[in-house]
Amino acid sequence: MKKYFTLFLYFTVTISLLSNCKSAEKSLKRGDFDDSVIRAAEKLRGNPEHSSSIDILKQAYPLALEQHLNDIKQNKESEDLFKWEAELQSFEKLNRLFQIIEQCGSCSKIVTAQNFAQEEKMARHNAANVRYKEAQTLLAIGDRENARKAYEHFEVVNSILPNFNDVKKKLDLAYEIASFKVVVEQVLVTSRTYQLSNEYFQERVNEYLQTNKRLNKFVRFYMPEEAANLKIQPDHIIKLQFDDFVVGNTLVEKNTEVVISKDSVKIGEKQVGRSKKPVYDKVTAKFTQSRKTVLSAGLLDMQIMDFKTKRVVTQEKFNGEYNWMCEWAHFNGDERALTAAQIRQCKSQELLPPAPQQLFIEFSKPIYERLTSKLQTYYAKY
Repeated sequence: MKKYFTLFLYFTVTISLLSNCKSAEKSLKRGDFDDSVIRAAEKLRGNPEHSSSIDILKQAYPLALEQHLNDIKQNKESEDLFKWEAELQSFEKLNRLFQIIEQCGSCSKIVTAQNFAQEEKMARHNAANVRYKEAQTLLAIGDRENARKAYEHFEVVNSILPNFNDVKKKLDLAYEIASFKVVVEQVLVTSRTYQLSNEYFQERVNEYLQTNKRLNKFVRFYMPEEAANLKIQPDHIIKLQFDDFVVGNTLVEKNTEVVISKDSVKIGEKQVGRSKKPVYDKVTAKFTQSRKTVLSAGLLDMQIMDFKTKRVVTQEKFNGEYNWMCEWAHFNGDERALTAAQIRQCKSQELLPPAPQQLFIEFSKPIYERLTSKLQTYYAKY
């Protein structure tokens, strides 16, 4: 068994090496010299004497080096403001090839890879610096549109060279100017009949806004207390109010029918001569089904108001409903007239409906889904 496993492993490795060899050769032919170097080095790590991989590496690395150095030379002559980023990418690729070859003992004896660590470091600094200066220029204009452009430039700076200068602070500053600020007021519930709490609905809305503070990259939601503490001057105010709802409207329906057994059953005995014989006939029962439905529904009014002009920019109402239902049954007469399903129904009992507060929570759930979907769609354009 061990012998077969060893043979299987040998053939698997051999097939893998042959496959990689062909792939390296294909990459070389189509001019993807980096990929050819990487594949050849991978084969040589497993088999340092692999002749075709040695030949491919000897050809591919000088070609890859020449290709990247030509790109760098051409890039230096470019008038593109952000040309340092293209140069950085070229040096990153060259240094990746250097590391791959250095990590392969036999590869470093076949070709002498060049290290461009200093050049990469300089290109990285220059790329970050150019982006940073451009972002500073845009940020100084002071309006929202240019602050958004500045923020995106600062993001690139931070990805190229994290903690470059004070880029983290600049990101915060740019976002402060770039962001569209929305304060969501507490949900109001008005009812003369019930003392209902909006706690559940309010918590769900708060949780959604906290989890999705930025539904759009530059739209930020705040609770009133949070906005007050941070001294935020909002762009929009969202007002939410349950201005129409009913809780616990009860409808009871009853249906009575006479049911007859499907088959004849024994209903007694009669004397025939000296013996008694069973008497068979169909039996009946009055079967009454009852259904209680407790209807609850509500309407949430949403108004989005421009903070500066106090004008309502959009208004929409979201409805939701929840129907609680209980079914039970009873009968008078012979139980044998009932089906198995009817007997099971008769074992059910009338139940008390949920409390008004729970009914309020249930009908508010679909309203929450519609509200949050609307907010996401509406603020996507901001």
